[in-house]
Amino acid sequence: MIDKRVYDFDAALEGMADGATIMSSGFGAAGAPQELLEAVLDCGFRDLVIISNNAGEGERGLIKLLKEKRIAKVICSFPTSSNSEITKELYAAGLLELEIVPQGTLSERMRAGGAGIGGFYTRTSVDTPLAEGKESRSFEGIDYVLERPLTAQFAFIKAREADRWGNLTYNLSARNFGPTMAMAADTTIVQVDQIVELGDIDPEQVVTPGIYVDRIIEVKGG
Repeated sequence: MIDKRVYDFDAALEGMADGATIMSSGFGAAGAPQELLEAVLDCGFRDLVIISNNAGEGERGLIKLLKEKRIAKVICSFPTSSNSEITKELYAAGLLELEIVPQGTLSERMRAGGAGIGGFYTRTSVDTPLAEGKESRSFEGIDYVLERPLTAQFAFIKAREADRWGNLTYNLSARNFGPTMAMAADTTIVQVDQIVELGDIDPEQVVTPGIYVDRIIEVKGG
């Protein structure tokens, strides 16, 4: 019987170790798996590589991991938020490595990772510092920069509902990068507002099929 439910964070994070690469969903705080991220903090893991749209928001999740200096590198589009300067401070002190990626490029790099695509050319960063050290080519007289796929050992995703097979629905914009990250990670761990019975989710409403999900944990009010 397929049953991907786990009932505590130790089981959810099984196999994680220092230095792990984690994709973390969220657009600002929307769709951010805060409880999963804070469980990583509680377990003591460090030297992490985080791939996320932004490097935290407010006082929860990624921000807490940054403040405790558990993160070695962040790959993101927006390294700071209106509520926190911790990323800037750590970077200035040489305590954090940053790789800034335009948002559309970040999404496509993860999609390429999930689809098994070896790379793609884009015009987005041509003639900017973001193109330094990257291969470039000209197609019909127009310059493009080669971008490599992004993958991770773990994807942390927040969803609205799941069944025990791992089929997921999302709450509006909280969907953001979750479906793409689920495809691009070795192990996908999902915190959900509610676990429902098989058949309760209309197949037409499934956004992320359970084949891409490894573990689900219900977090009430998360």
